[in-house]
Amino acid sequence: MQLQEIPLVFNTFASHCNKFYQMKYFFITICLFAGFTHCKNRTQSMQTDQERFLTTEIPNQIPLVFKPSLTPAGKIIHRGVFSPDFKEYYYTISDKQYQQFDVWMIQKENGQWSVPQKAFFNSKFNEHGMSFSPDGQTLYFSSTRPTQVEGVVDTWHIWRCEKVNGKWGTPAFIDIPNCRDKLVSHPSVTQSGNLYFHVSNVDYSQMKVNMAKLTNGLSGPAKALNLLPDQGIGTCTPYISPKEDYLIFVNIKGTSLGLWLAFKNEAGNWVAPHRFNDTINQQGQGNPSITPDGKFLFFTTGDATGNNWAVKWVNILEELDKQ
Repeated sequence: MQLQEIPLVFNTFASHCNKFYQMKYFFITICLFAGFTHCKNRTQSMQTDQERFLTTEIPNQIPLVFKPSLTPAGKIIHRGVFSPDFKEYYYTISDKQYQQFDVWMIQKENGQWSVPQKAFFNSKFNEHGMSFSPDGQTLYFSSTRPTQVEGVVDTWHIWRCEKVNGKWGTPAFIDIPNCRDKLVSHPSVTQSGNLYFHVSNVDYSQMKVNMAKLTNGLSGPAKALNLLPDQGIGTCTPYISPKEDYLIFVNIKGTSLGLWLAFKNEAGNWVAPHRFNDTINQQGQGNPSITPDGKFLFFTTGDATGNNWAVKWVNILEELDKQ
């Protein structure tokens, strides 16, 4: 290198250093801004969840009990579901002998949950297994009320209520042609109108998740889903996603109930079913439902003695990302 080249090289080096530090500080600024934005968005999300559920405790991957005060002394709480607008929460209460099931509801009033009252469709018969259509205009539920249809046995069947001009109509029986002599319960419906539920004999034997197509309110025949190679005693209480891309159900083996998740492939088949982790599957899990925002799993836990029953909720986004 020639002596006269040294100033030129030094200036060039200095110029590069200056650009490097400018890039460095620019990068740091971007990272700090991104971190601040992420924290801000997370805080806003938490605030939204707290406002949506009217609670200060929002679960992550560890389940929390949702509103334990809703369970009366000496009773058992079962399924819990939200209306699509999050303004109402419906849940089932029974006695410990499982003789009487009633659906109750609370609604938002002036920024807080109201005093519990029986749901508008509740009757002197048994009601359970309720769910909403994705648009919120139809409510499906299970009931033992008489169908008044010849050839239909007296047991649990599926009913629906339609909302017209903001008011709920009279419950109507859904007649599934090949299930008139069966116990049919826990309906869940997709955006396209496919209805999922479980079917068994009247004595609760041979229980299995089924699907039927609804057309203009009428049901086609039920088709049983073979979700697991070894289904044990059976599968039950399904929750189907609005887009019908995943299905959550309960597998019964002996006295054990576990929550499972299956995804639908491009060919329309249910594949890769897997059991939820042990932080969720701890004790007698059933009655799964997903909140209308697709974020939280609600489910019931309890033991065979009728003790320690609760509705729990947990963030489900990480599990759904496994698809």
